[in-house]
Amino acid sequence: MSLITTIDGIPLYSTRTEALNWASANGLTGYHTHTYQGKTGFMGGATHSQAITPTTPTVTTPTVTSTPSTNSGGGGY
Repeated sequence: MSLITTIDGIPLYSTRTEALNWASANGLTGYHTHTYQGKTGFMGGATHSQAITPTTPTVTTPTVTSTPSTNSGGGGY
């Protein structure tokens, strides 16, 4: 892996393949470029805005099944 630097916490790579792999691992597609110290680098995500915006994870709500209580609660002897 050839990491050049990070911009806004997102890695900037020396190859498109690395950027695309990072994008795929983070739920994104495509890549865009930045120039850093005179060298073109590749960042995952079709745009910088897309790369720095966290994707919303899919949240599943567990199904809760309630069972009626058999305790009548009286008990006042």
